[in-house]
Amino acid sequence: MPITSARLLQQFTDYLKFQKRYSQHTILSYETDLQAFFDFIELQFGNTELQDIKPAFIRTWLANLKEKGMEAKTINRKISTLKSFFKYQLRQEAITVSPMATIVSPKVNKRLPQFVEKADINTLFSYVEFPDDWQGSTERLILQLLYNTGIRRAELISLKESQVDHYKSSIKVLGKGNKERIIPVNDDLLKAIKAYAAAKRKELEHFNEEVLLVNEKGKKLDPRYVYASVKKYLSQITTISKKSPHVLRHSFATHLMNNGADLNAVKELLGHSSLAATQIYTHNSIEKLKDIHKKAHPKA
Repeated sequence: MPITSARLLQQFTDYLKFQKRYSQHTILSYETDLQAFFDFIELQFGNTELQDIKPAFIRTWLANLKEKGMEAKTINRKISTLKSFFKYQLRQEAITVSPMATIVSPKVNKRLPQFVEKADINTLFSYVEFPDDWQGSTERLILQLLYNTGIRRAELISLKESQVDHYKSSIKVLGKGNKERIIPVNDDLLKAIKAYAAAKRKELEHFNEEVLLVNEKGKKLDPRYVYASVKKYLSQITTISKKSPHVLRHSFATHLMNNGADLNAVKELLGHSSLAATQIYTHNSIEKLKDIHKKAHPKA
């Protein structure tokens, strides 16, 4: 990557980090996309100044990605990265026109989010046996929190005891962009959290006091451990292809919608920035109604 491009990229990632306050994971994603783009531009068109990058250059890069078999959803993410980057350069007056103005994103076939049926969730918490040790207690609480609150894996791992309000029966979650949201929780989950926190002080000699959930060594949970734990238990109760922490988030939202929850309320609970991201769950609700109609109506 040319020195000029490297400097522009560093300025942009600093902006994402200190002004937009994006997570390190998101910043790394932006950085990876932009590095790949600039490397391609240099390889195909030589050392090109920012203001000399044409829409045709970008289309060539996108066509190259498509030829390599990249999915439309991934290509759209890269387009979004470039749009953000060049929009920032416009504000900095480094360019006068964005080359992204005429770039059209490819259409993506919408997939309905997979979710665990309520009966299977009941089986998970009522009949599945968890080991009678620290790992078993932690894994059960992981599943309880993910399903009962719909929080993301990263939010779960970073959840502090101080964010749990036993008096108001709620938890305060710090989501994407450091946006806070309040999620109500039931008495059973509050009791489980309280018992876990008490056991932590009794059973573990040393532990990370910054977070609620810790492993048997008292350390903050690893994202891969959370994923593996969820997959292990969901494999016992459901045959859906995806068995990840995010599936429990989908289940939380879908079950709320199927029981008549307001779309705006679900949006706030999930921490979505716009309704567009939440509306996908209305499709699951419609499919559920279609299924009920097909089974119950004589003329269906």
